[in-house]
Amino acid sequence: MPEGLTGSTTRNAVVFLAVVAGGAALWWMRSILTPLVLALFLLVLIDALARGLKRVIPGLPKRAATPVAVVLSLILFGLTTYFLIDNTRGFVGQLIDYGPRLNAKVASIAADFGVQTPPTVADALTSLNPTKYLGGAAQSVQSILSDAVFVLIYLGFLIASRQGFGRKIVTLFPAHDRRERAARIMGRIGLGVERYVWVQTVTGLMIAAAAWALMAAIGLNNALFWAFFIFIAAYIPMLGAAVCIIAPAVFALVQFDTWWQAAALLGGTELIFFVVGNLILPKMQGDSLNLDPVVILLSLAFWGAIWGLPGAFLSSPLTVVAMIILAQFPTTRWIAVLLSENGDPDSSGAHPAGRKAGPS
Repeated sequence: MPEGLTGSTTRNAVVFLAVVAGGAALWWMRSILTPLVLALFLLVLIDALARGLKRVIPGLPKRAATPVAVVLSLILFGLTTYFLIDNTRGFVGQLIDYGPRLNAKVASIAADFGVQTPPTVADALTSLNPTKYLGGAAQSVQSILSDAVFVLIYLGFLIASRQGFGRKIVTLFPAHDRRERAARIMGRIGLGVERYVWVQTVTGLMIAAAAWALMAAIGLNNALFWAFFIFIAAYIPMLGAAVCIIAPAVFALVQFDTWWQAAALLGGTELIFFVVGNLILPKMQGDSLNLDPVVILLSLAFWGAIWGLPGAFLSSPLTVVAMIILAQFPTTRWIAVLLSENGDPDSSGAHPAGRKAGPS
């Protein structure tokens, strides 16, 4: 076997083993790394908000931009939490009122299949014995609250330690060219995360607004709550769309006496997600994230398997970060090329710099 081929095979094998070992380490340290990565994600968003405030308010002092951005973020988080709690209370109350309707629906469907005495909702819940799941549910809620506290703690320390970060960069990279290169890489990482949030926010608003209009026209209860739920779920690629398409249609079956409302919601939301997800989102993702659509799906499965829901939420920005870092080393650049949408991991647009779309 030629020496060059042997060396290339060895390097690729080492890279593969490093990826496997890295994935195992990420899974093993997920309880520590997940809050830290979420805090870094929030820090990038706060920095973007601070820069936006300085552009909108030219007289805002540079030192005051970040505190104002933090306060605005906390206010937005508080308003969102209040909205969810307020609407969830009414939503749960309506679910209780839907009990007799749901029993009637179950009886009607059972009669179509020749079942004379179908079980009621209460019977189904009793057979499931939900009390045995209460401990797990309480533990999950406690874990979420604990993670949220750790995220805020990490975020506070990250903001406090930013002042000395510039001096650390100078010490780590005394050569000017290497320091400039490190700054460019970090800038690209931050820009990639910001672009991801921008793309998901814009497309999520499109989907939520169109879905709200459809649900309001049909008369579905809690249309605004469902629209907000759809907007949040849209940040999870692929999986969020599947949940948002089915859930409103299921509740329409319970609310209405006829079937056409549920069919209209199912078909309408499917059409909305198809148009945005297949025409608008790929174009915006390709132009901004430079990630291959297949890679987006695989990254969702990979990060979701390692870190659960936070991993699914952060799958695309984490893959962008990995692509940017892998592109800096000759032995791993081929992986970055495969991850990129246009074959050029150093570019952020849909087409490599200096090239135009279309045949040459």
